[in-house]
Amino acid sequence: MADRYGVWLSYNNQREGFELPIMPMVGVNTSGDGAGHDVHGFGKVNIIKARNLQEISIEGLLPAQRYPYITAEVVFEPKVYVDYIMRWWWSRRPIRIVYVGPTMEINTAASIESFEWRETPGAAGDIEYTLQLKEYWFHSARRVKVVQTSSGGTTTQKSKERSSDKQTPKTYTLAAGDSLWKVAQKMLGDGSRWREIQKLNKLSDADLKRLKVGATLKLPPEKR
Repeated sequence: MADRYGVWLSYNNQREGFELPIMPMVGVNTSGDGAGHDVHGFGKVNIIKARNLQEISIEGLLPAQRYPYITAEVVFEPKVYVDYIMRWWWSRRPIRIVYVGPTMEINTAASIESFEWRETPGAAGDIEYTLQLKEYWFHSARRVKVVQTSSGGTTTQKSKERSSDKQTPKTYTLAAGDSLWKVAQKMLGDGSRWREIQKLNKLSDADLKRLKVGATLKLPPEKR
């Protein structure tokens, strides 16, 4: 499979999405919560804690002209991208970013933290933008019920912890270096199920040799 660099954004389990028209600048900031403490008779020690959520910054151009350096196969008017991102942001739901670059790859759910855009002076219709994302982890919550006691006071009852709301996605966006075996192992937990993915997507054996980065594959349901 030939590598192709790019950034793909999608929403609602990839029911909506697009590739950014021009390869943008992508930066990742990762920090930790390690703290230093003084230990009597020993000196200062560092307590390592879990890392914070990654922050991803994307800066680029949404072109209104057909520039030769456009990398996406499908290109919309600049305002279309702005409308998509703003609507996703206001939904208060995470999106998914897939980034394939020369030195790293990203495939993660993320929340939109900020989005700035402006028309480029002297270039009719072009829009410069800065998009800030934060890594998002799916989680579940416990419900707490407040009940009145026989003495007239109140107490709380915790319901049984629910399993995570995160379920196996119904689709998967191919990244550089992916094969059906890798997809099955990563998304279904069993690489031997790659034939199910092939059959579900009606792929011939010849198709497996020319899978495209950014293509969307349907996934079979998780076995229980």
